[in-house]
Amino acid sequence: MIQDDEILDIVDENDCVVGQNKRSEIYRQRLCNFRVVNAFVINSLGQLWIPRRSAHKSIFPLCLDVSMGGHVETGETYEDALQRELKEELNLELNILNIRLLGYLTPHQYQVSAFMKVFEIKLDCSPEYNKNDFIESFWLLPDDLIKWLYGGESAKSDLLKLVQIFYKNLSSS
Repeated sequence: MIQDDEILDIVDENDCVVGQNKRSEIYRQRLCNFRVVNAFVINSLGQLWIPRRSAHKSIFPLCLDVSMGGHVETGETYEDALQRELKEELNLELNILNIRLLGYLTPHQYQVSAFMKVFEIKLDCSPEYNKNDFIESFWLLPDDLIKWLYGGESAKSDLLKLVQIFYKNLSSS
């Protein structure tokens, strides 16, 4: 189910909740003081599983994306949202995954779109992704993904930055 107008927490510069607003209003105002979670699926060869968003997505349709991403809804923790989004987008259960926190990023320090926690999931098979969210996927070494993005491949706004922050030296020889 697409929930374009879910209610999200608005946070201050210290990531403390100061209010709520509809997702559509947050995007209309181009705010960055809300929370998201992102995760990269990585296999034992060091390749990232990168999906392409479906055409009906309200933002970044048909663009490459992180393996999993979503908004932290009102009252949720980052970890609650991670668990919910993993199930919704990739049909994966958090409690059986080899997962780790890669980092916590803020819009002011890293110029990303929102306050975010970024996770990594070790998995050697492609997830059974939700066909409403994604239309295809690729296993790519980080350097190859970066080349695609510099070559003009359309992508969600934070994808290049996140790959550069967390994986820029992974596949370099």
